Amino acid sequence: MTVGKTTTKGGGRRRAVPWVLLGLWVAALALVGPFAAKIGDVQHDRATDYLPSSADSTRAARLQDALPGGESTEMVIVYHRDGGLSADDRRMAAGQVAEIAQAHELVGGTPKGIASDDGTTLMYPVVSNEPGHDEKLRDALVEDVRGIARDQDGLSVEVGGTAALGTDAGKVYDSLGGPLLYTTVAVVALLLILIYRSPVLWLVPLVVAGIADYMSMGVAYGLHQAFGTTVTGQSSGVMTILVFGAGTDYALLLVSRYREELRRIERPYDAMAAALRGCGPAVLASSGTVAAGLLCLLAADLNSSRGMGPLGTVGVLCALIAMLTLLPAVLVLLGRRVFWPLVPAYGSEHKARRGLFAAMGDSAARRPLTVLATGAVLLGALALGTLNLPGPVKQEDSFVTKPEAVTAMQTLARAFPERGIQPIDVITPADQADRTLAAIRDTRGVESAEKGRTGDGWAEISVIAKDAPQSAGETATIKSLRSELKGSYVGGDSAQQIDLEDTNSRDTKIVVPLVLVSVLLILFVLLRSLVAPLVLVAAVVAVWGAALGIGGLVFGPVLDIKGTDPGLGLLSFVFLVALGVDYGIFLMHRMREESLSGAEPATAALTALRSTGAVIASAGLVLAATFAVLMNMGLVQLVELGFVIAVGVLLDTFLVRTYLVTSASVLLRRKVWWPGGLSREPVPGAGPSEPTEPPRQPEQVGAP
Repeated sequence: MTVGKTTTKGGGRRRAVPWVLLGLWVAALALVGPFAAKIGDVQHDRATDYLPSSADSTRAARLQDALPGGESTEMVIVYHRDGGLSADDRRMAAGQVAEIAQAHELVGGTPKGIASDDGTTLMYPVVSNEPGHDEKLRDALVEDVRGIARDQDGLSVEVGGTAALGTDAGKVYDSLGGPLLYTTVAVVALLLILIYRSPVLWLVPLVVAGIADYMSMGVAYGLHQAFGTTVTGQSSGVMTILVFGAGTDYALLLVSRYREELRRIERPYDAMAAALRGCGPAVLASSGTVAAGLLCLLAADLNSSRGMGPLGTVGVLCALIAMLTLLPAVLVLLGRRVFWPLVPAYGSEHKARRGLFAAMGDSAARRPLTVLATGAVLLGALALGTLNLPGPVKQEDSFVTKPEAVTAMQTLARAFPERGIQPIDVITPADQADRTLAAIRDTRGVESAEKGRTGDGWAEISVIAKDAPQSAGETATIKSLRSELKGSYVGGDSAQQIDLEDTNSRDTKIVVPLVLVSVLLILFVLLRSLVAPLVLVAAVVAVWGAALGIGGLVFGPVLDIKGTDPGLGLLSFVFLVALGVDYGIFLMHRMREESLSGAEPATAALTALRSTGAVIASAGLVLAATFAVLMNMGLVQLVELGFVIAVGVLLDTFLVRTYLVTSASVLLRRKVWWPGGLSREPVPGAGPSEPTEPPRQPEQVGAP
């Protein structure tokens, strides 16, 4: 009778827990959901939103905003005809500009046109304070100007300048949300269908990942409201990629283990509990490593990098929680039939067959030193490709498909090769304005300088350099101005690019060591070894160098990319180290289990590879594919980041994790676990090397 009651209670609990978890998720979505849709309202992508508040150009921009009229909206209207402008062209241009001046309040009234020496181009600088700080009003003004300044009778008319470039960049960032999400979902769905070979099962982790992504957007909005966390198009896009990529990886591990447990345990609830006990620790450690690596970005001075740390962490943790609570609940409620047509029957045996990873492991074990040396030389050779990486990307080269603002700049650069076409903004104390203006005009590389607005004790001076924007000559001019004008701030688009490069360089020197130390500490605790963590971290650092090197061989020659994003090195390092160590944890965790069960070192390494190889390969393919989605976006920085991480994940999955880590473990034998108990040779008849830790059930992580 007592047994019957216990059984009834146990059965009731098994039925109730999944429904309770579903209810909790519904409540959480109801609470956080309304904020998810607002994430776009707090997303900003101006250069000053990326830069730290201490940067010279950021201070200049903020002081400009405080001047009478607020932030200036600067445009340039470019009229061009290849055969030379006619008198009718000039009259039409003057009429369009006069119409713009009547419709909008322009600083200085109706601007005068500046003609090129060859007579093919006429430009009109247009400045307005109407929009102030409101980006939507700025975009509306730019579009209205473009509506008035239109091509006619073969005359090309383009609107460029800082404001137009910001509007065009905003369009690209706004387009990331929908296409990025839809493409990611499509890629993950296709891979899951191929992996699971089931018409139903693939949909479950995909829907759960979508719910986790929606939850992460709501939490990210809350972070911004509570702590002022910077949200950019890049960071929100990467957060979505992490949710689907990392979340699907965790789902692959859990479902694979759950399938095995269903063959051994009759009730789905009990099988899921066993699966969570088996792979849960590795998944938790894996996500913890990724989160720790990403949070190191909080030490960055660049707002965009510092904001990406918390947003990426939110994405990983939302994916983790969803895959360890919501996914198990749904799978248990659906029962065994969710695996149809390959339903794992209770009491059936898994059909073991010699697979690809067993063959790869055997080849690594036969000549471990040769395999390790060959792999190291190959990675080193690939890393030499970094010498071929193009220099810092210029503003006009940062778009995959050039928008109107960029083509306008290129037209001006061809028509006015003898002068700069992009103003350098100098903000100086008002009582020193005349002295500063004189010093600027005496500075080498300055074409002209004119005083602008004055207010709140500050004066604005607009400077035109002799050299083209973001050229070596203009960069030297900006640096000369900064060194000579004490107490003044030098800003503008080109100055912002210089500050981006300098800040990224500073951040790399600080964040990279922090990532290495934090990841190593977690691995030391998890694996109870000093050697194994060093092997894993050395491997992922080598992968990072090789992936960047492949980028150097592909970006310019193949993809025709003319510059490297300044943040590529730092961000790709953080993601590849944090995510790459994930797969090392899965492999080493299984290797440790085998060693605790008494297996010899070489046997433990090969068994771990055979058991985890298929699921790690599946996870690596999914993660690489999700990051490769970024290559379909319209910005060079996203294309480069997606390429390097996707290539790095594939190298890590199919070369480093399979051959190099396995061969290193075979060579090191028990020393790989030094100084832990597993590093000591067992005494005959004494049992496992670490008797204080009972052997755990081997984790059967096979092909999904």
